[in-house]
Amino acid sequence: MISLIQRVQSARVDVAGQTVGAIGPGLLALVGVQPGDGEPQVRRMLERLLGYRVFGDDQGRMNRSLTDTGGGLLLVSQFTLAADTRSGMRPSFTSAAAPEQGRKWFDRLVELARAAHPGVEIGQFGAHMEVHLVNDGPVTFWLEVP
Repeated sequence: MISLIQRVQSARVDVAGQTVGAIGPGLLALVGVQPGDGEPQVRRMLERLLGYRVFGDDQGRMNRSLTDTGGGLLLVSQFTLAADTRSGMRPSFTSAAAPEQGRKWFDRLVELARAAHPGVEIGQFGAHMEVHLVNDGPVTFWLEVP
């Protein structure tokens, strides 16, 4: 499982002109599910999303997590994160989970996140989404759970 996380001042997802998910300060996580991902990867990714220290403390050092700050978490499914881009001029998606598997494990991540943290919002799985964000920093990290 892969997540590209961005510390944001705000973020929202629009589908067909309607906002389907929005947060204030917090994390935007673009999430890609890979073949073989399951419950252990989902649980570890959630632990990392909530516990990764990317927010400033009183000295401005990145020592605070999303759990510490109580910020929002916007989860957006993005199968293209799992693309194989090592050769050629067109990505291959054989390293991404099939849509039904991707939905299953993305939905499980959402379910566990909502049980563990307030302010969890989501995009719309499989839809053409417009993701709007104000990156804070910019601060962006790639998280991968094998």
